[in-house]
Amino acid sequence: MEKLRFRQIHLDFHTSPDIPGIGAKFDKKHWQENLKKAHVDSITCFSSCHHGWSYHPTKVGKMHPELSFNLLREQMDACKEIDVNVPVYLTAGVNNVASDMHPEWRSINPEGRYLGWTPNPLTPGFHKMCFNTPYLDYLCDMIRETAQMFPEADGIFLDIINQGQCCCPWCMKSMDKGGFDAEKPEDREAHARKVLLNYYKKTTEAAKAHDSSMRIFHNSGHIQCGDTEILKYFSHLELESLPTGGWGYDHYPMSAAYTRKLDLDFLGMTGKFHTTWGEFGGFKHPNALRYECAAMLAQGSKCSIGDQLHPCGKLDESTYEIIGAAYSEVEAKEPWCDDVESRAEVAILSNTAVNKLEGRGSGESAGEVGACRMLLESHIHFDMLDTEMSFDGYKVIVLADDIKLDERMQNRLELFMRNGGKLIMSGASGLNQDGTGFVFDLGAEYHGISEFDPDFILPEEDFLPDFVHTPFVMYLKSQRIKVTDGMSLGKVYDPYFNRSYKHFCSHQHTPYKLDDSGFDCGVINGSILYFAHPVFSIYRGYGIVALKEYVAKAIKAFIGNDMQVLTNLPSQGRITLFEQEAQSRYVMHLLYANTISRGGALDLSGGNARASYVLEVIEELNPCCNVAASVKLPRKIKRITLEPQGVELPFEYDGDRVNITLDSFTCHQMLAMHY
Repeated sequence: MEKLRFRQIHLDFHTSPDIPGIGAKFDKKHWQENLKKAHVDSITCFSSCHHGWSYHPTKVGKMHPELSFNLLREQMDACKEIDVNVPVYLTAGVNNVASDMHPEWRSINPEGRYLGWTPNPLTPGFHKMCFNTPYLDYLCDMIRETAQMFPEADGIFLDIINQGQCCCPWCMKSMDKGGFDAEKPEDREAHARKVLLNYYKKTTEAAKAHDSSMRIFHNSGHIQCGDTEILKYFSHLELESLPTGGWGYDHYPMSAAYTRKLDLDFLGMTGKFHTTWGEFGGFKHPNALRYECAAMLAQGSKCSIGDQLHPCGKLDESTYEIIGAAYSEVEAKEPWCDDVESRAEVAILSNTAVNKLEGRGSGESAGEVGACRMLLESHIHFDMLDTEMSFDGYKVIVLADDIKLDERMQNRLELFMRNGGKLIMSGASGLNQDGTGFVFDLGAEYHGISEFDPDFILPEEDFLPDFVHTPFVMYLKSQRIKVTDGMSLGKVYDPYFNRSYKHFCSHQHTPYKLDDSGFDCGVINGSILYFAHPVFSIYRGYGIVALKEYVAKAIKAFIGNDMQVLTNLPSQGRITLFEQEAQSRYVMHLLYANTISRGGALDLSGGNARASYVLEVIEELNPCCNVAASVKLPRKIKRITLEPQGVELPFEYDGDRVNITLDSFTCHQMLAMHY
């Protein structure tokens, strides 16, 4: 199977039946010119949209009533002439044409309301369909028809793949027949999972009915950490992560840190929109797309940019000029970004996988998100692991805040430490299943959970933030420990009392007592670094700079000379390290951009715009100057080049560390370290 291409477009085309002239302005030459100038090498085009209309003749569904020709065929042929791939999109989880024909196929929640994006008949939006109804047969027929009509398609993309706790007549009947108790949420959830797995099986068979090598991707925005059961139905993965659409700029690195450990080629997917999907006339600054695509490359993935085609069928020229600014750079960088392997020596054990959480993307646990952000901002390259992945090759594993260990995982981690590995734990992580004590020797006595919320800490001198030398607040409860034979990270200071109607002080929490509580805020003992507070969840919630400095100093002291990279990059800088073994080189990515919070809540009392919100924006790309890095690598480095410039960079060895200095770089710089 051909590898995924690097410069892809996901071209949405969800088009109302009340708009005339669908595709009327499609022009092959204009289409090809815009794709060429944007350096696009693959574009996903529509067979059917969320409205339910098909964009080609069909015997199964309904062709858009205002379309007079085979638009998808014209798009396909135009692309193939210039060697641009065309995966084909079909709506799956929502379909308003199908729901109008068969309202009984819609998903119904346990309260008797339709599931989906429209809470009532007067709200515009798309209708969620149940995969346990005859709708699944209808969908599979559409997939088979499309795959047969367009055998040269470079894949089938199926969208909105989820199944809620449905109580439609078909689900009620099959729950009763299958021994599920429909009155129990856990049984409804288990039944929904069974229905979803059947969806994956049937639709994948339909997509491959005429060509067993046909690519297929089922989009639900992400791959849940640990949900590997479904991966046999995927040819590749596409990670939806629009920074301005609510995900933010730290979401994609978290998601990619897990996905690159799976044995599947993958894309990152951002959007050209100022906000998110479905925004006509919304334009992201070219510098933002330059950074976002560079960030995808720096995480080991290919790139996809979301666009929305105007109903007239003509590509927007401004959009493809903006995309071209990013994709021209991606094209030049591809040789150093293909067939790469992450060389992270630190891994986060996924809270989502261990605790079997449900959510939209990698990092739904506050502890998991906070740990990822802390490591990103501390310039520590990391991978994300589920419970079945190997620990081989890692020096440090992070258990963030709420990972209680069963016997199997305890044994695996003990073996990891016996082989020289180290653990970083925090909060309730490392406690036994009943929460009565730690499964590892922390070098400290355990005294349960604190009664105070919040409390305060004063770290030891080596771990103090640079700008604080008095107790600072910790917003969530700590585990109570007293260090015995380990090294204390510092002391906990209790407040005079918890805030209540009986007694309170000032606007927020009560101040700390002048004497410490006698309990420690953390400990280093041999192969274990432990923080008594759920420090990563606190960071996720509050973003405390003093807390980050405290944790980062403790981690760097704990790992010591084994730190893979030491650098003076600012906190918004990012570093990742990959290896291209066939080319005998490591590739280190340096990234830097200033994100700005813009926008805010605005009362929209009419019209049809979405409610406004705060979003992260990139406008200027300022140079990052006088960047120093010290890198420890297992292979002897012979030379270093800046890529794609091909310029030799001087370096020197200091013991087993390679020291390099860059006068400056802007946005993204790759360093090829040849051995």
